[in-house]
Amino acid sequence: MWSEWRKSSRSNGAGGNCVEVAVSADAFRVRDSKNAAGPVLEFDVRAMAIFLAGVKRG
Repeated sequence: MWSEWRKSSRSNGAGGNCVEVAVSADAFRVRDSKNAAGPVLEFDVRAMAIFLAGVKRG
């Protein structure tokens, strides 16, 4: 079961670049908030953890 799509709390709603995330027990989905009907990227939990660790390292 997937959660509802959530937008970053840092999004200002002014139409800038933003992504939305939906989660399940074992995966994450990511999409462009301006194109909800567009493509969706899906990552397993391990891949998302590696990605987030890289983002935090800069």
